[in-house]
Amino acid sequence: MDGNGRWAARRGRPRTDGHRAGVEAVRRVVEAAPGLGVSTLTLYAFSADNWKRPETEVSALMALFRWALRREIVRLKRAGVRLSVIGRRDRLPEALRNGIARGEWETRRGTRLHLRIAVDYSARDALVEAARRCQASGEAPTRAAFARHLAAATSPSMGHPHTLPGEQAPDVDLVVRTAGEQRLSDFLLWECAYAEFAFLEPCWPEMDAEALAAVLADFRSRTRKFGALPEAA
Repeated sequence: MDGNGRWAARRGRPRTDGHRAGVEAVRRVVEAAPGLGVSTLTLYAFSADNWKRPETEVSALMALFRWALRREIVRLKRAGVRLSVIGRRDRLPEALRNGIARGEWETRRGTRLHLRIAVDYSARDALVEAARRCQASGEAPTRAAFARHLAAATSPSMGHPHTLPGEQAPDVDLVVRTAGEQRLSDFLLWECAYAEFAFLEPCWPEMDAEALAAVLADFRSRTRKFGALPEAA
């Protein structure tokens, strides 16, 4: 979800205004996704490398996460959206960790859309941890076994009474990046093995149902071969 800060700067507004506008874009996309055939949506909100940003911006983002959780959980539950947060939790403020656990618990029965938010997430760190877990288990290092350990490494339990176990998500079909960025940025590296890509020039706060519908229509027009030859017509 790139370009919140740039969107704000172009309007002479502080970066925090851009992040708040980004939250509104999240709502629009989440509301539109199920009707457009999306069953799993993963949004990259805060990477492990984002801790390098100025402390004031990081603090503002953590406060915004807490605010958005409090505001949106009831709406998600009513809409049949199940929330999961992937990434580390031990470095997050305690109030945010508790809010995440409550949000996941409250929405656990949602079946219309699985909304996954990546916070303090690094695909490389998750891969290293999954390899460690696989070795410690003594299992043969198959793809299936590694994927199970990766799910546990991606959503580690923090001992909260409402923490749900890590769940293996399907492989990524489509990666969408806004604001003209064209790189993976340590996002779901294992799961993106055969993902398609869409690079959009507008910034994330400009994302809406119409833009999502257009990018999905383009995706569905592509031929996905997964290394094989296309079937004869």
